[in-house]
Amino acid sequence: MRFALLLPLALAFSPVAAHAQDAAAGEKVFAPCKACHQIGENAKNAVGPALNGVIGRKAGSVEGYNYSPANKNSGLTWDEATFAEYIKDPKAKIPGTKMVYAGLKDEQKIKDLIAYLKQFDATGKKS
Repeated sequence: MRFALLLPLALAFSPVAAHAQDAAAGEKVFAPCKACHQIGENAKNAVGPALNGVIGRKAGSVEGYNYSPANKNSGLTWDEATFAEYIKDPKAKIPGTKMVYAGLKDEQKIKDLIAYLKQFDATGKKS
């Protein structure tokens, strides 16, 4: 019985808990991205494309945004793993991309950012 009560507490402080995605933390990670990207119900293309529904979307497919040929022809779909690789080093993942961001190297911040982005569907509605 004592073990059953202590297990949830032990798991809360385990390395597994440290690797969970945190959308609230991801919103903070997204703050610098706002210089080029918008997300949410009123999001529009800006310097970069609107990011509504980005996780699960085909790369280079937002209507009205002028993508580089590299992005349009990459053949990528932004699943979590592909997006994580891209945001870590955009120019390595898609040579010729217009994205000037040097990359996000912190794995936990990448997970949190993805959790934040996943909240928004293609129309910008937040789940």
